[in-house]
Amino acid sequence: MLKNRLLPCFAAVIFFGFICTANASEDDVLPSIRPSIAKLTQEFQQIPAGRQKQLKKAAMFIRSKIQAGETAQLTFICTHNSRRSHLGQIWAQTAAAFYGVAGVQTYSGGTEATAMNIRAVDALRRVGFTLTDSTGGKNPVYLVKYSETKPEIRAFSKRYNADGNPKDNYAALMTCSQADKNCPVVEGSTLRIPIHYEDPKVADNLPNETALYDERTQQIGREMFYMLSQVKS
Repeated sequence: MLKNRLLPCFAAVIFFGFICTANASEDDVLPSIRPSIAKLTQEFQQIPAGRQKQLKKAAMFIRSKIQAGETAQLTFICTHNSRRSHLGQIWAQTAAAFYGVAGVQTYSGGTEATAMNIRAVDALRRVGFTLTDSTGGKNPVYLVKYSETKPEIRAFSKRYNADGNPKDNYAALMTCSQADKNCPVVEGSTLRIPIHYEDPKVADNLPNETALYDERTQQIGREMFYMLSQVKS
């Protein structure tokens, strides 16, 4: 279990394939999320080497921006901006708070706009996030609370280059193969990194729906925490 303030870096962590040089703090994330984080941060060894390499590229981008005194902007992109891109954005912002990596701002978008899927909303609630529908309608704006001290994330479906998202000097993290294929040029991005995830919608209305959404939520969370753990490594 994590201690009240610090998560020490033990030798076992080095065995799992990364070296942590900064202590992490529970204080900047909601208590309800901490058990999930404790589990995810002990599972980095489950991330395949090829995916670790891509995540380290993103970590290098973040580190370079911070060292230059700039904001590290990350936009997570999938086709409909309904599931995987939101999970990436929310987990990455949470991991930045947990590891104390200041100067990171995360966004999400699609090649088209639809709505944030309620199944992804419920999956995030199950791991401890608070999501509130602030507008209603066909494409509601969810206020995502992950911290008592950080601003809430406004989660709703939009194109990746919509107003409010960065127009230049950002890293594009492609969370689905379809968007990666159909969007050969991501306007304004300075780095493009493919981190494809299987779409949990394949289980919609099936008996394994909840299990697959939880699996995908945890996979993305695990990899976002790994990515941010590498920034100060």
